[in-house]
Amino acid sequence: MSRHVAIVTDSTAHLPPQTMERHGITAVPLTVVLGDQALEEGTEISARSLALALQKRRPVTTSRPSPEVFAAAYRAAAEAGAAGIVSLHLSAELSGTYDAALLAAKDAPVPVRVVDTGMVAMALGFCALAAAETAEGGGSLDEAVAAAEKRAAGTSAYFYVDTLDYLRRGGRIGAAQALLGSALAVKPLLQLDGGRIELLEKVRTASKAIARLEEIVVERAGTGRVDIAVHHLAAPERAERLAERLRVRVPGLADLHVSEVGAVIGAHTGPGLLGAVVSPR
Repeated sequence: MSRHVAIVTDSTAHLPPQTMERHGITAVPLTVVLGDQALEEGTEISARSLALALQKRRPVTTSRPSPEVFAAAYRAAAEAGAAGIVSLHLSAELSGTYDAALLAAKDAPVPVRVVDTGMVAMALGFCALAAAETAEGGGSLDEAVAAAEKRAAGTSAYFYVDTLDYLRRGGRIGAAQALLGSALAVKPLLQLDGGRIELLEKVRTASKAIARLEEIVVERAGTGRVDIAVHHLAAPERAERLAERLRVRVPGLADLHVSEVGAVIGAHTGPGLLGAVVSPR
């Protein structure tokens, strides 16, 4: 990989470790606070442990990385030979991670462009990959940023949750929307819109909601070349079934990633999450 431009993201991107290694991408971890323990996502707490804690109704919160952690990542990239850094992060509407990166970038030893992608999970991961591939091709700092922003603009993320309670507790969705879902006993389909989590549709049963999620993804994918990611928390069978149907139904499918979300996203969605990211090339 060219060291001209280094790519930094955060742990909510959920890029496979081998992919990050191949493209030289660094992921700064967010923190999950489980009771009185602060644990780094990806190394100190697994999604499975998080799901178990949620099922036992243990208190779980999340925290952004400190500016000092970002500063260390930027110094390491510069020492490895980077002349510039693109730092791509989950939506600033959902986390203070972007703000922490901005603070650290001010004193970095090389120019750092910090980007609020408005995305999360592999919607963010695909942006990081677009920037990395541009850098590998000899692209400049501005060109790598532009590639990430173009990918973000075309990417959509949809997801189903069994309950809106976790999103309400974490302040990621309004209490009125959460109450509406509970009062009507509906199963919510959600989307990322303007960097925020918004209610997309209300469906009467889980099976109908998941079937509708599939239809939305197929419609959004169209016939062009497209990458798709299917995410879940403690619902691997659901995720595999959806992935298999999408392999058959999306004619322009390029890459399909299936993965369990990390502890940070899981803390706000709860077990049973099924999500899909659609990212045209």
